[in-house]
Amino acid sequence: MSDTTSVDQDVTERGDNRSQRPRSDAFKNFITSQWGPRPDLGVRPDRSVPFTAARRARLSERFAGTRLVLPAGPLKQRSNDTDYRFRPHSAFAHLTGLGTDQEPDAVLVLDPTEPGGGDDGSNHHARLYVRPLAPRNTEEFYADARYGEFWVGARPSLDDVTTLTGIEARHVDELAEALAKDVGSDGVRVLVIAEADEEIAALVESIRAEAGLESGAEEQSDDSLAEATSELRLVKDELEIEHLRTAVARSIDGFEAVVLALPRAVAHRRGERVIETVFDANARLEGNTVGYETIAAAGEHATTLHWITNDGVVRSGEMVLLDGGVEVDELYTADVTRTLPVDGTFTDVQRRIYTAVLDAADAAFAVAKPGARFRDVHAAAMEVIAARLEEWGLLPVTAEESLSPEGQQHRRWMVHGTSHHLGLDVHDCAQARREMYLDGVLEPGMVFTIEPGLYFKADDLAVPEEYRGIGVRIEDDVLVTADGNENLSAALPRRPEDVEAWMAGLRG
Repeated sequence: MSDTTSVDQDVTERGDNRSQRPRSDAFKNFITSQWGPRPDLGVRPDRSVPFTAARRARLSERFAGTRLVLPAGPLKQRSNDTDYRFRPHSAFAHLTGLGTDQEPDAVLVLDPTEPGGGDDGSNHHARLYVRPLAPRNTEEFYADARYGEFWVGARPSLDDVTTLTGIEARHVDELAEALAKDVGSDGVRVLVIAEADEEIAALVESIRAEAGLESGAEEQSDDSLAEATSELRLVKDELEIEHLRTAVARSIDGFEAVVLALPRAVAHRRGERVIETVFDANARLEGNTVGYETIAAAGEHATTLHWITNDGVVRSGEMVLLDGGVEVDELYTADVTRTLPVDGTFTDVQRRIYTAVLDAADAAFAVAKPGARFRDVHAAAMEVIAARLEEWGLLPVTAEESLSPEGQQHRRWMVHGTSHHLGLDVHDCAQARREMYLDGVLEPGMVFTIEPGLYFKADDLAVPEEYRGIGVRIEDDVLVTADGNENLSAALPRRPEDVEAWMAGLRG
């Protein structure tokens, strides 16, 4: 009979085959002993504390009597035993102030109280359930490659988390019991941001089932919680606007670095990758990372809206479309696009197309003010795009006919929308109700993009040959103010003559 031990070996054990960690008691006793006191981490209350408290209080108003569960999310496997760098779910980050790669597996719970009896007179008391620093006499300390101090550094203690966030911190091992407390048809209802953490969502669902609550009704309510946390971010507070200003400024630094690197990009067989890595390196040095995959699209690649392969050549005489944004440590991101002439000077055709897009952007800026509807921004840009296409003889109908709901022929060359909200997510507030987003009325504190474009593919027989292979997008980040708007990315030149002068100045 053959030995079946290796065949029957548990998959988990096989995954640990490469480990050479000692398992003797002598090793365990020695590695967990003779350690001095850990240094004081110097944790202080984060400056976001009063802002996050106000945000939680606003959410509390909508869900009196309901337990709200907002997970940070788990670590996500990249391959085998390596994980992606952690980023918490945006709703969790918005309501706790925790950014960068802090607190995987943490869960914010807003427990209902008597009306007005919660934190700061709200209807809830907030608790953060986290995995705290493990004692040095535990295996986690030296043997856990995912959480152990030897492997990933010291985690904050419960007291540290409470001090940093202003939220009572408890061990994550207490979470299940806390979520189940008093849940029932005549008791507490519980809602969860289900997309943030599948395991926590499953735990909440099992608690509901045990309490005899109907699954369908609760799932709909889960959607309403996700909706509410999105809508909570539609109007940014003072601290959020500050973070966005910083993200834009750091992004502009990245654009400047790219201009200086264009000669190197032209010389490299994958010049787009030169542009991408220059911008991304700046993002990592000056912020947390990029807010989304950088689009470095040269020549005809610029006609592919989300070109992120970035493996093409960069040629003299063509343009490169750079769509990039730095995400700062607090996780707010910029989203800026410029279409740059590789040699520093636009050709006549490039300038004609570029100017049409710029005029469309300017028209959108003109209506982006309090009292207008979000959809008005797009409509204003489309009027200019349709008019230019009619002027160039590209539309099969008049601009007026094309702008009608039954027409829309002009959208062949700009299939995307003109604007999206911006903040913790590059497409922020995406789960807000239509009446709050697309049909919403603009208010001071809203931040969104204005990004019209024109894209003429190389094989587009509906346009003159000289237009083919040219894609242009101009994108700025816009803050609605009390009397109009502010272009947060205005320091990055937009007008073609200003772009040319700026590039020439950088190159000396």
